[in-house]
Amino acid sequence: LFSRKVGQITTTRQSGVQPRRTPITEDELNSWFAFGARGTLPSSIADPQVTLLPNGKVSGQAVVDLAAVGRNRGALDLFSLLGGRVPFTVTGVLRTSGGTGRFELESAEVSGIPVPESLLQDVLSYYSRTAQHPEGVRLDQSFALPAAIKQIDVGLGQAVVIQ
Repeated sequence: LFSRKVGQITTTRQSGVQPRRTPITEDELNSWFAFGARGTLPSSIADPQVTLLPNGKVSGQAVVDLAAVGRNRGALDLFSLLGGRVPFTVTGVLRTSGGTGRFELESAEVSGIPVPESLLQDVLSYYSRTAQHPEGVRLDQSFALPAAIKQIDVGLGQAVVIQ
């Protein structure tokens, strides 16, 4: 069901028509992570799960291989010392409007221990690097929403994509 909704969202729409609203439930999203995301996520990220909360709040967790991040940074790196596969949890507020979004971090934890934003930024940069963006995604920067999405309204157990 989630894959079908993503197909609807990415289908080109004519301008001037009524905004399209596509609801996506937390269960649909997590089901896709469990069964449909294989091959799209790096092998060093496992068991991703998202919790959608009121007022735009989002919490995500996954088991992340910090040693993979550390291998790129040298032997005496903090990630190498933390090493291995650990549960990583991030919570914040997703704010979107006018085709742009911004994630406002509230907390990040590794194995239940709070970690600084800089550590999260290093992990995010490592996993989001592309040829077009060699530094990866930055937490402190707004980003363009894809597929002509104007806004995403996050509420308890559901998000509504507005195009």
